[in-house]
Amino acid sequence: MSADYSQIELVLLAHLSGDKNLLQAFRDGEDIHRRTAALIFSIPEDQVDSGQRRAAKAVNFGIMYGMSAFRLAGELGIPRSQADAFIKTYFREFSGIREFVDLCVARAEKTGYSTTILGRQRPIPSINSRNKTEKMAAERVAVNSPIQGSAADLIKLAMLRVAKRLKAEGLQSKILLQVHDELLLEVPLGEVAQVSTLLKQEMEGAFELSIPLRTSVESAGTWGDLH
Repeated sequence: MSADYSQIELVLLAHLSGDKNLLQAFRDGEDIHRRTAALIFSIPEDQVDSGQRRAAKAVNFGIMYGMSAFRLAGELGIPRSQADAFIKTYFREFSGIREFVDLCVARAEKTGYSTTILGRQRPIPSINSRNKTEKMAAERVAVNSPIQGSAADLIKLAMLRVAKRLKAEGLQSKILLQVHDELLLEVPLGEVAQVSTLLKQEMEGAFELSIPLRTSVESAGTWGDLH
């Protein structure tokens, strides 16, 4: 059985940044990548095609990881001017994310580290480097680490909750692996329904965010059949 968080990094970006538009999009159950595609291509959401959605996905994650217009242009195979326009349009719509990015960098410059949602710290020794390349790389770490690090925090909290609940209910199911935002379990056929419900409850209840955590659960005979 596989259980993984849905769009956990974008959910955390919305929570940590407090951006009103991104938070509302999640609350409304919108397809975030489709919404971004409609925004950057200036078209209605129902006209967004798969290629435009893929481009929007690159923008969403690229901005989260501090991707430059030059790099985004290379990723999408578009002129740099168009990539720059995509980023500017994105930050106009999601201004809270722009503020969050700047705040992450400023905090790291002041303290020398980034912090996750549970308070874990990651030193960023090059954040005040005079070397431009080192400085830019450190700034990307300053923005990305609170998001990816917080996602790691949440999945570990979820693992503890799931393991405790499995033991408390006397189940034979057991956690085999944790891969990024996914838990893989070995589950007897007679426990599938119970463990599926348990996983959703414990993973989605691992931490209270400003928008709900969502989990998808699948089961199959082998891990390969799940993917």
